[in-house]
Amino acid sequence: MIPLIDLKRQYTMLSHEIMHALDEVLQSGQYILGPKVLEFEKECSEYLNVKHCIGVGNGTDALVIALESLGIGNGDEVITTPFTFFATAEAIVRVGAKPVFVDIDPLSYNINAEEIEKKITSKTKAIIPVHIFGQVCDMGRIVEIAKNYNLYIIEDACQAFGAEYEGKKAGTIGDVGCFSFFPTKNLSGFGDGGLIVTNNDEVAERARMLRQHGSKKKYYNEIIGFNSRLDEIQAAMLLVKLKYIDHWNKKRTEIAQKYNQGLKLEGITLPAKANDYERGHIYHLYVLQHEKRDLIISYLSQKGISTGIYYPVPLHLTKALQFLGYKEGDFKVSEEVSKKAFAIPMFPELTDQEIEYIISSINELGGKL
Repeated sequence: MIPLIDLKRQYTMLSHEIMHALDEVLQSGQYILGPKVLEFEKECSEYLNVKHCIGVGNGTDALVIALESLGIGNGDEVITTPFTFFATAEAIVRVGAKPVFVDIDPLSYNINAEEIEKKITSKTKAIIPVHIFGQVCDMGRIVEIAKNYNLYIIEDACQAFGAEYEGKKAGTIGDVGCFSFFPTKNLSGFGDGGLIVTNNDEVAERARMLRQHGSKKKYYNEIIGFNSRLDEIQAAMLLVKLKYIDHWNKKRTEIAQKYNQGLKLEGITLPAKANDYERGHIYHLYVLQHEKRDLIISYLSQKGISTGIYYPVPLHLTKALQFLGYKEGDFKVSEEVSKKAFAIPMFPELTDQEIEYIISSINELGGKL
């Protein structure tokens, strides 16, 4: 099988550097919030051109801690998209706030910025745009709306490390940005990990306290916090990978261009780039749409090509969020896309031969559907 993502290939290329980094940590005897975490936070600050980077346990915790750091909680409303991984809405509910959904743009799959204002109420405190599949949202319009209504922006950039919008890195445009280093992400660890980024000193200080039981100094707890710290081993290995992220993202865009040029199956919808920025889309996933998705997936499986469905159920129709009172038909674009969207293999180490085989396998479906 050609996998959706092959983590072994990347590890094989970096195994010597990774093992050296791992040995350094194990020899040091410092495993929690040690020098590697500090170094990684510093390197990320320089790469992202942002004042503060705070390593946390995972991307979900990054969102929860970001919300709490901004004082968002019971009775507040946060606007976001129903077409994203569950953690985006889960984090909002976890702090006691209410997710308010806005449908997506049918081409980019990102939140439709022109529909946001319609959902703003006196209870709205923030917008969480999700840079889905590695493409940055229409942040110019979102920032404009947030300023007009005095709202915070928390960027869910978990799938978009290294993507850019008008010269700024994803995650650094709003008040706070959140990243995940889950193993399948563009910049990935060997387990869970996350990052909070901000230029706000007070938010950064509170986030650092919240990640470590609400304390600045051990045993002197000032607020109720969490146990959510990026560990030394993950930080050390992420430091190795950070050096390669621009190269890997460039490879992803090159593979996407080959797919875009080669895929000719009638009725297929290619992923649209919603802006002209060179790094506006770094293709965490390459997502197609077709009315006969399930037949295509079955055929590709027979041909030894893995696929994935992102996302089979929009969040407003999930059982866990039934209490919000949404129903089928409320967000028609998200619902339609969820029935047709599927991802094909996308990772920097894909070979030209594999890419050509995937393209020809999809194209030869013409007349068979």
